[in-house]
Amino acid sequence: MIEVGQTLVHEDIASQQFVCNLNHCKGACCIEGDSGAPLLESELNILDEIYPQVKPYMTAKGIEAVESYGTSVKDFEGDYTTPCVDQNKECAYVTWENGITKCAIEKAYEDGKINWKKPISCHLYPIRITAYPEFEVLHYDRWHICHSACSLGQELKVPVYQFLKEPLIRKYGQQWFDDLQEKVNTSI
Repeated sequence: MIEVGQTLVHEDIASQQFVCNLNHCKGACCIEGDSGAPLLESELNILDEIYPQVKPYMTAKGIEAVESYGTSVKDFEGDYTTPCVDQNKECAYVTWENGITKCAIEKAYEDGKINWKKPISCHLYPIRITAYPEFEVLHYDRWHICHSACSLGQELKVPVYQFLKEPLIRKYGQQWFDDLQEKVNTSI
């Protein structure tokens, strides 16, 4: 583990390569799984507030899911997640472009309708965070649907943490990222 501030970063985040390959996987991480995207409690009110601006970007099924279940739900483990369409299939906020999933929240952000990009768990994927009272642990979530992202990352020689530089800075700040970078460079 690499210790950076109040976080422990699994070494795989520095040693493994990863670059999303949407042309191959079609954004399967947004439509597969056993529940919606994990949400922080601080994100629940944000989703409520931005829903009217995001709604025009959503599919009819996504709108129906949000209007039936809410902008967020509790999953089978009692954790907050995004609601899903058709009982744990695609995220309610999924939209489609040329057969590839896109995030309706992110589309609204890109169009300047809102100032919040998307849930941090989505932005950070394939990094997952386990929060403890005193610290957080970041680990690399391996999922078979991301095989092409691993291959592309190896081809381009891009470590997971570099691919996710923007969301890591969004979550922890520039100084934290610089500290991680320094620790990775001195351990090589």
